[in-house]
Amino acid sequence: MKQTNEILYMTRDDVQERITEFPVAILPLGATEQHGHHMPLGVDTILAHELSKKVADKTGALVLPPMPFGYSWVWRDIAGTISLQQHHVEMIIKDVAHSVERYGIKLLVVINGHDANKASMKYAVRELVDESDLKVIYLFYPEMDEVLDELMETPTWHGMIHACEFETSLMLAVKPDLVDMDKAVKEYPTKDNLYGKSSMSLGNISKSGVFGNSTKATKEKGQKLLKIFVDKMVANIMQAYKEI
Repeated sequence: MKQTNEILYMTRDDVQERITEFPVAILPLGATEQHGHHMPLGVDTILAHELSKKVADKTGALVLPPMPFGYSWVWRDIAGTISLQQHHVEMIIKDVAHSVERYGIKLLVVINGHDANKASMKYAVRELVDESDLKVIYLFYPEMDEVLDELMETPTWHGMIHACEFETSLMLAVKPDLVDMDKAVKEYPTKDNLYGKSSMSLGNISKSGVFGNSTKATKEKGQKLLKIFVDKMVANIMQAYKEI
């Protein structure tokens, strides 16, 4: 049997042996929501999962099954969207943490692919400090602003990444067969004065579902992004592991 880091494809004995060697597990945290007309709804989950596997290859960590649902309220009326309440995402993270701690995991790493999950991660980790001895860290494209400035040709939409040059480049690097660049577009929606101050959502202000310029995405940019993020995540994990 081919060696794997993913517990879905491992026996209980395989998992226990790996925990004895390196008691670290990674939870890929994603979402199921629209990403324009050129990419699938699973972009955030796919990217979180692929990053997790690459990080695991370099560290020896175990990869838990990816969580495919997140807080996706803004796209709730678009076909295919599955949205959990924010506190439910928080509870799932906590339940996973309590589960893996019982059989010897000492460090849980949440690798997130969906911006709107960040609040859930933050509060879950804070609460776990008072409930558990397990160390938990959460990662979302480390030092992303600097990386965007260095590698992207086009600006973000008010600092947001969604179906844009950034995410499309990453998808071209990991799952090019799922990207239809003939349907890629550029859209920078007008930001209403009440956006962020009311219940107005992203789904009401974008025609294409793209926030940025997906037409400038390339596989080469995505490969560079992947290397940078994987290296930074590995460094974060090894630092956290030394502190256990």
